[in-house]
Amino acid sequence: MELKHKVIKELEGTYYYIPFDVPENVIKLTVSYDYFRPTKGMFSDLKPTNCIDIGLSDSDGRFLGWSGSAHSSVSVGEYSSSSGYLCEKIKAGKWQIIVGAYHVLPEGVEVTYKIDFEYAGEKLLYGDLHIHSDASDGKYDAFEIGKKAKNKGLDFVALANHNNYALNFHLPHINGLTFIPTVEWTHYKGHMNFFGVNAPFDNSFIANDAGEMKKLIADARNQGAVISVNHPKCRFCPYLWEDESAFDMMEIWNGPMRPTNVDGIAYWTELLKKGRKIPIVGGSDYHSPKGFARIGNPVTAVYSASPSSADILDAITHGHGFVAFGKEAPVIDLHYGEFRMGDTAQADGSFLEITVENAKDPDVILVTDREEKKIGQNRIKISDEKFAYIKIVKHNGRKILAVSNPIYFTKG
Repeated sequence: MELKHKVIKELEGTYYYIPFDVPENVIKLTVSYDYFRPTKGMFSDLKPTNCIDIGLSDSDGRFLGWSGSAHSSVSVGEYSSSSGYLCEKIKAGKWQIIVGAYHVLPEGVEVTYKIDFEYAGEKLLYGDLHIHSDASDGKYDAFEIGKKAKNKGLDFVALANHNNYALNFHLPHINGLTFIPTVEWTHYKGHMNFFGVNAPFDNSFIANDAGEMKKLIADARNQGAVISVNHPKCRFCPYLWEDESAFDMMEIWNGPMRPTNVDGIAYWTELLKKGRKIPIVGGSDYHSPKGFARIGNPVTAVYSASPSSADILDAITHGHGFVAFGKEAPVIDLHYGEFRMGDTAQADGSFLEITVENAKDPDVILVTDREEKKIGQNRIKISDEKFAYIKIVKHNGRKILAVSNPIYFTKG
């Protein structure tokens, strides 16, 4: 939606409203505006120029925020808003742009307002589920990490600090970025991320034997935590506990793709063959710019009902997504009739539908409990397979670009 409005000289020094209509089913709106300014920056204090301020109020006339002329674009949303603006559920109706006519040249000035709406509904969101801040052994604080992640185009992050959760109680607000409360339980026998609750430990993180480990895991789950095993085949800190039921998900891709991750994918596949249903995640394990890890390499991509932490985590735990080297990687979707990645379907001889986008001449590898093979079509008949997922690779399989969650199959 675009509105053009003439601010006349006589209105200089006043505030007033411009109404606009907000439709149903909107979860976020953004108002951008532009107008002619003969001088900008520090010179605007020395020579007359136009200066028009902006604020917003909702359909109930409730004041939502004011940013003066500091920002040319502001947004209000159910899950995040621009700094200086309230977060709220968007109600349809007549909203108002608050106009501040601070300085107006004699001839007046035409202001162009562009209003964009983000509608409710499932979206593909990208995130990094393994980043360390200065709350443990990372270099940057949470806000700095969030800004870096936003600049990478990410939609969500998890700050997985070692054995402490204090930061989860005061995570920053960054417009367009969701923080998922997380702790990396860091033990000498393996590392696991506890997602979704601020304080997953009843007391401390300490567990000195298998019994104490199981109690710690059980307590965290009782509080609602979802647990992933991190870099299980790492050469330096592998998963050494004998209990493979301790984790709900698996980090198959940690930092840049390398043998550790290839072995992790193989380990995950073997557990699938044994009948486990384990969603996959990926994370950079970023600590500082001096390390080899980079924020957003890899990403966990999920088809989420909303940008809320709860909906994102729900999509991840149900396997509705894939892991890839970054936002520029191929986009994967799998369907078997009405079923999708992460679902369990009754195999009836129908076709697995494979969608791969943003890939130039990709090599698509189909992996099932029976075989692993390169395929050249996007429809594969399923008969006796227990599961099926795909890998996107290049260089004859030597470089993995993306890995999907499986669709699981049962016989009728």
